Amino acid sequence: MGYVKTGLLMAAMTALFMGLGYLLGGAGGAMIALVIAAGMNVFTWWNSDKMVLKMHNAHAVKPGEAGNLQALVHELAANAGLPNPAVYIIDSPQPNAFATGRNPSNAAVAVSTGLLRSLSREELAGVVAHELAHIRNHDTAIMTVTATFAGAISMLANFALFFGGSRERLGLIGTLAMMILAPMAAALVQMAISRTREYAADKAGAQICGNPLWLAGALEKIAMGAARIDNETAERNPATAHMFIINPLHAHKRDALFSTHPATENRIAALRAMAGQSTQERQAPRPAPRPRQAEDKAARDAHASVPRVSRRRPPTDSNGPWG
Repeated sequence: MGYVKTGLLMAAMTALFMGLGYLLGGAGGAMIALVIAAGMNVFTWWNSDKMVLKMHNAHAVKPGEAGNLQALVHELAANAGLPNPAVYIIDSPQPNAFATGRNPSNAAVAVSTGLLRSLSREELAGVVAHELAHIRNHDTAIMTVTATFAGAISMLANFALFFGGSRERLGLIGTLAMMILAPMAAALVQMAISRTREYAADKAGAQICGNPLWLAGALEKIAMGAARIDNETAERNPATAHMFIINPLHAHKRDALFSTHPATENRIAALRAMAGQSTQERQAPRPAPRPRQAEDKAARDAHASVPRVSRRRPPTDSNGPWG
């Protein structure tokens, strides 16, 4: 998703924010909400990545820390044709990861301590490659802006109960309905942009790391960990759930109703199918040479004693940088 779609999303969130302002304070409330939303648009574009990292208590990785995690990220970034992103660690037992930043030149990849303990180096490479795919596709800008606005909309909707203007216009029942429906609308926007984005990042991530099965194995382990280990910070800030590679709120069944991620088993199946197709292409038999090709081969064999300098590049390992 590029800058145009990010702008459309910010406009939609602004409209929803203004609508809530109108219900709370009439035309004056809508104008106040517009001013606040304009300031939020500018502020979140430049600072939402820092806000999200701070929200999840992430700290920057030093060179050599966490088993040379930074070196792994930088190597995969080179494979993806990206500048080196900042690397962060989240102190959480739940295995998970996310990327953030307004563009590839100002991006960060954050992984949890639980992820580092749970995955092999190859699986970790698959996860990092997935997050780098989000950065390369400019998903991170729309993810961070959505998270910030969704949280603000939920907070404003909760304020409605304490403002007389909304109760006069809607009544108590209408005000309570607004408190529920406004956050749901923000959640629906998150769901709409997240599901197809995850499939695209899975495919691109598999290409970046060189092996779809590395990411498939990682997704399976992360999903199992998220199902039994709570992420307390994510539970307190559910608006950021769509940023993670696996929904961090899976530990509670009530969160599955508005999951921002496609079913993990479907993602794994797509990656395994991708790996199988790649294997078939490598193992496909070559067609038999035509008569002219056979003659050319005989001529080449006759001059085999003549030394030649090959100008072809040596073949690369199709299994990735650590295959």
